Amino acid sequence: MSSDMAFECLLIARDTGLVCTWDRLLKNLSISTQIYMGSSEACEQLSQASVDLIVVDFEGDATEVLNEIKPPAMWHKPTVVAVSAGDSSIQGAHVMLRKPVTEESGAISLKAAYFRMLHDYRRHRRFALMSSAQATANDNRSEEMTITDIGDGGFGFTGKAAFSVGDVLRLRLLPPAAARPLALEARVRWTRNYGAAGCKFVHIPPSDRSILNDWLKTKIQVKKPLVEM
Repeated sequence: MSSDMAFECLLIARDTGLVCTWDRLLKNLSISTQIYMGSSEACEQLSQASVDLIVVDFEGDATEVLNEIKPPAMWHKPTVVAVSAGDSSIQGAHVMLRKPVTEESGAISLKAAYFRMLHDYRRHRRFALMSSAQATANDNRSEEMTITDIGDGGFGFTGKAAFSVGDVLRLRLLPPAAARPLALEARVRWTRNYGAAGCKFVHIPPSDRSILNDWLKTKIQVKKPLVEM
């Protein structure tokens, strides 16, 4: 995502007509776009920057781009729209668009891609949160920790306690401006030698999940599309 909170797209196509159509559609959704004629330059950009969307005219060496899109090299997997004259599905593509491409067909495909991007952004995005909490592990150990970031799927923390991957932690956390602490249960997914770790939520009471979701929505800022979605 760009500094002005716009989704970023790599548009890979040699067809000037297709490029013009997609450029207009992407601008309508306030998506920042970089255009490439071939996959080698696009792959280089893909390795250096965060990309939310890839639109690729599936001709020639387009497969090279799809092969580059794989974790853990990227913090999340971009949404891929494949434009093709064929009828067969393309492995790695989330949205298929058949040629010839019209404004209408392109807009429908892009709308599907946009909502997928938005969902992934909300799911993977973490927000800084330096907040102290007391966590109890499944062996009843109770340790102090600092929650460093939090998102829809989990949180990161630092602390002196030697929690292990697989440990289930229970804690109560009070996000800024929240009316009350939230009861969270999460499993440790990874640890580092310097005391940092990451957790994935395994259970949050429905009412607390609602409060967390509302809080996260106040933090999520995406540049508004120019057209109604």
